[in-house]
Amino acid sequence: QVTLVESGGGLVRAGGSLRLSCAASGVIFRITPLAWYRQAPGKQRELVATITSREDTNYVDSVKGRFTISRDNAKNQVYLQMNSLKPEDTAVYYCAAEKCPIIENCSRYWGQGTQVTVSS
Repeated sequence: QVTLVESGGGLVRAGGSLRLSCAASGVIFRITPLAWYRQAPGKQRELVATITSREDTNYVDSVKGRFTISRDNAKNQVYLQMNSLKPEDTAVYYCAAEKCPIIENCSRYWGQGTQVTVSS
């Protein structure tokens, strides 16, 4: 089965930094597209950053220039380095992976999330 486990969340002051990690199993990691999402209470889950198997990355505009997604295929881990954190970044952060045994038939898998709280 596919398992994703996030870690690294916590409480940080505005302007501070956190590095989130996500360990994945049950996928062929090197070919797996990965992403970080976040969700605040009462709001929809928001795509924050993506990274492809070729390490192409994309970010939501609100975090561009502050967050960096990366992957370590040898460790089956994906990371989200978050700098210059703002209170608006407060949310539960989830990593996600796509498993595509058949082209155009992909399934998305989620971790349980890690809380990030940014205080003023």
